[in-house]
Amino acid sequence: MKEHPGETSGRFLALGAVLAGLGVAASALGAHGLRELLSAERLDVFRTAAMYQMLHGLAIVAVAGAMSHFHRARLRIACWCFVAGILLFSGSLYALSFSGITSLGMITPLGGVAFLIGWLMVALGSSC
Repeated sequence: MKEHPGETSGRFLALGAVLAGLGVAASALGAHGLRELLSAERLDVFRTAAMYQMLHGLAIVAVAGAMSHFHRARLRIACWCFVAGILLFSGSLYALSFSGITSLGMITPLGGVAFLIGWLMVALGSSC
């Protein structure tokens, strides 16, 4: 069964909104609930994770809105790259901040690469 174009953008809109909202919640947790639990350095790592999650959740929302006007396939790839980036980049930083296992930091650049590929796909998808 073929997917309607609006279904894809609607799913990414919802996913981006959830990820951005969770980024806001993580930021609030970092600002108010983790000061006693994490060292200043680990709290900074947590805040970085939350910021990148929120920014890229919002990017997914924006790209989902652009899908009806531009190259849908490339923008879909961009959204998936942003999701992968959030999971790898932010996820590894969240895990590192709570566990202190610094080797988790080796995963973080993979998420950064996913973010960069996502932004490249947005640029390439800006033409019809």
